[in-house]
Amino acid sequence: MIESTIFEKTVEHFLAPILPFLRDPSVAEIMVNTPHEIYVEKDGKLVLTDAKFEDEESLLAAVKNVLQYTGRRVTEEHPLIDSRLPDGSRVHVVLPPLCRTGICMTIRKFAKTMFHGERLVELGSWTAEVMEYVRLCVLAEKNILVAGGTSSGKTSLLNVLSAFIPNHQRIVVIEDSAELALQQDHVISLETRRPDRWGRGGVTITDLFRSALRLRPDRVIIGEVRGAEALDMIQAMTSGHAGSMSTLHATTSYDALNRLETLAMMSDIELPLHALRAQIASAIDVVVLVTRFNDGRRGLTQVSEVLPLTADGKYAVQDLFVYALDDSEEGKSGRGRLAWTERKSSFRDEPKVRVLRDQWDLTRKIFSAGQDGKAQ
Repeated sequence: MIESTIFEKTVEHFLAPILPFLRDPSVAEIMVNTPHEIYVEKDGKLVLTDAKFEDEESLLAAVKNVLQYTGRRVTEEHPLIDSRLPDGSRVHVVLPPLCRTGICMTIRKFAKTMFHGERLVELGSWTAEVMEYVRLCVLAEKNILVAGGTSSGKTSLLNVLSAFIPNHQRIVVIEDSAELALQQDHVISLETRRPDRWGRGGVTITDLFRSALRLRPDRVIIGEVRGAEALDMIQAMTSGHAGSMSTLHATTSYDALNRLETLAMMSDIELPLHALRAQIASAIDVVVLVTRFNDGRRGLTQVSEVLPLTADGKYAVQDLFVYALDDSEEGKSGRGRLAWTERKSSFRDEPKVRVLRDQWDLTRKIFSAGQDGKAQ
């Protein structure tokens, strides 16, 4: 029996109280608040389960075993720990006294069945028209930022978008904890590394990003931008590395740009605010907003193009699709769908877009010649 198989069996032994949830495809996340309080996210809703660990020592033993898989361990110096299970599920642990109730562990399960664009249409997460628009943006090598709240489906959507990348291109993926599962043949996957207990050997997103640019990528995909690496990403996007993608926490397209600005300012490099904003407006072409609704559904609620800065130096976005209630009975109950705002694409005349005109079908009205819509 190979070492990885032995480890999988050991993990199953220590995680026996929550093993049924790990095997249940309808469960997306497992939240162990205390040994005797375990919640799961099932079909988009939080449910308190009857599962229990025997005691705090049993939970601690399970945590230690999980961390061994990525060479990490429980220490007072690092009370916040990220790891993953053999199947790729992401694990985050908070130790006391940071967590006043004791050890807290959350497992974001790795999706074994990957969504695809057509499936999202069937689920009502987006429309065929939106899918075609986004696919054309990917093929035209537009830089795309996927924004949304916690557990809104940003990573899953990024997986779907990445499937539109031509198979012959070389893709470098950078993540804190490996979650993306690209289907292309030529993919290089890089993952950060925390420093050891003496503070040595740490490798950050920024380190990996700078390395990725030397690996001759056609595309660079960052699982999530959350710190000073934002400035490196922005500068790379504006210096010839087109077609990049990333995710970011934000609630609107406009807020996503402001959030990216804040993250970029964490860098040691100081730029005048106007210069930084100009770079961001030039770097990001499309912002796709994904939302988790109160009933557990997830779907796109806004697709926007980023325009040049306004005369007073502020960001400008043009919504092409927004979520709106329809006139059907379903709409009256609070449900709706993405609807075209009747605005034309701001980059419809660009060569990389026009060479794709044979693929304009549902989006011909968006990319064809016509009067520009007003920016928001």
